[in-house]
Amino acid sequence: MAFDFNPRMYPEQPGCYLMKNAEGKIIYIGKAKNLRNRLRSYFRKELPTPKLQQLSADIADIEVVLVANETESLLLENNLIKLHKPKYNSALKRDNSGYAYLGFTDEPIPRLAILFRNRKAMKSDSGGGAPGSILLGGKVSASQRFGPYPNGKFRNALQEFVNEHYGLRSCQHLPRRVCLYYHLGKCSGVCEGMISKEEYLADVARASALLSNRDNELIAELEDEMTRLAERLEYEKAARLMAQIRSLQKLLVKQVADRDTVTDQDVLFFGEDHVMLTCLRSGMIRSMEFFPLDETGTDAGYVDRFLIKRYLQERPDELIVNRIQDVAAVRKTLRRGGGGKPVGITVPKRGAKFELLEICRQNYEYRARQLCEKI
Repeated sequence: MAFDFNPRMYPEQPGCYLMKNAEGKIIYIGKAKNLRNRLRSYFRKELPTPKLQQLSADIADIEVVLVANETESLLLENNLIKLHKPKYNSALKRDNSGYAYLGFTDEPIPRLAILFRNRKAMKSDSGGGAPGSILLGGKVSASQRFGPYPNGKFRNALQEFVNEHYGLRSCQHLPRRVCLYYHLGKCSGVCEGMISKEEYLADVARASALLSNRDNELIAELEDEMTRLAERLEYEKAARLMAQIRSLQKLLVKQVADRDTVTDQDVLFFGEDHVMLTCLRSGMIRSMEFFPLDETGTDAGYVDRFLIKRYLQERPDELIVNRIQDVAAVRKTLRRGGGGKPVGITVPKRGAKFELLEICRQNYEYRARQLCEKI
C-alpha cells in the first residue's frame, strides 16, 4: 500500500527526516532547511532515478526531528546515519566519515591533525573513558580536540592558518633538518632546534587557546591578524584570511546537536499527558521518543514519580527537565537505587542545556499537534 503523503503534516522548519518501511525499519535519513518542501520532492509523479523510485515505493512512515538551524541538521543527519546505517544511505555510513575535528597529536613534538570521532569507541558503548577518535596519521587526546567542522574547506584553511601563525610542524614524520616550510617562514624549525621544545610547546598551548574559542574571540583574533597582514602590505594573505573569516562566521551558528563531551544526558520535556525524551550520548543526539505518561497532572509531583520509576536502575550522567517538584529528593532516591552512582538533575534557564530543552519542547509541540490532527 502506497504511503499517503500529506504535506500539511510536516513543518516548514529545519530538521532531519527518518523514512521507515512497513516493518518499521529506517531505510533512509536526510536533512532539510524546509522539511515540508524537501519531503514533497519524494512524492512527485516522476522521480529522476530508479533508486528514488524504489525508495518512494518502500516508504511506510516518516518521522521528523526538528532542530534550530541548518548546521544542527547537518550534524544530526551525519550522526543518525552512522547509528542506523539505513539501506538507501551510503556516503556517511562509515564510523570514520563525515564531519571532522582538529586535534593535537600526543607526540613529544605535537602537530595539528585532522581526525574523526570513532562512534564504536564511545563512552556509552565501551563502558567508560573519553569518546573515541580516529586520527589521520597519529593519536590524539580527547581534551585536545576542536570542532566538529561541517565546512571542510574552512577546517583545512583554519589548520593551515594555525600552523603558519604559530610556526607548528605539519610534517607527518619529524625530520632531522628543516625543510622548505621553515625557509618560507611557515614553520619554527623545531626539528633542527631553531627553537627549543619548551618554546614550541608554549606555541602549541597558545594555538589550543585560540582553537578553544568557539565564538567571537576566534573571529577577533583572525581579524587582528588580517589587520597586521594589511599593515605589512601583504594584501593577498589578508584577502585570503578575510575569506576564511567569512566562512567561519557562517560556521559558527550555535548548535547543540553534536558537542565534544563525555557526558551522557537525557532531556525530558513534560506536558500534561505526554513527555518528549531526547537521548544524548557523548554529546550527540541519538534518539527522540514521544510517549504518553501513565500518570498525569498539573503539579510537578507526577514528574518526580516518573523520573524515579524510569531511572531507578539505569540512568545517564545527567537529566535535563523542564519541571520537577523536589530535585534533592529525586536525586537522593535515584542514588540509593542505582548502586550509589550520583546523577545530575538540571532545570536550565540559559546556555546549551536550555537550548537542548528548547529543541525537546519544539519537537514535543510538533508531535502533540500531529496527534491531535490524527484523532
